[in-house]
Amino acid sequence: MPTPIAIITGSTLGGAEYVADHLADCLAQQDFDVQLENNASFADVASQKLWLIVTSTHGAGELPENIQPFIEEVKQQDLTGVHFAVVGLGNSDYDTFCYAVDTVEQVLTVQGAVQICESLRIDVVEVEDQDQTAEEWLPNLLNAL
Repeated sequence: MPTPIAIITGSTLGGAEYVADHLADCLAQQDFDVQLENNASFADVASQKLWLIVTSTHGAGELPENIQPFIEEVKQQDLTGVHFAVVGLGNSDYDTFCYAVDTVEQVLTVQGAVQICESLRIDVVEVEDQDQTAEEWLPNLLNAL
């Protein structure tokens, strides 16, 4: 039985949610038990040991508002035993391109979680089909399990 995966989204305009929905569908087709959280609290995913964070970068490199409370909660937790991967969407026209990915990686690692593969940073300026790009990255996550 494949490892259950919690997909946690941070999205301002919906792009990251669409990518997360697509990845959830791809994983479900491969018989993974997927829990998709668009406004996660730590309690929602505390029992899960594998997290896939899909987030955009907003403003001057910040996390989207809907994931900020989750990240603040995580800063108070011991995440030993949690494994994670990150998919980020950003705009390379900004010098804060995908800073939200860096924030998530740093916060989770400091709290004891283990990053299991290199993060995907999708440049929305260059990549038309973000869903397809994320799907092509997915074996990086699955091969690390």
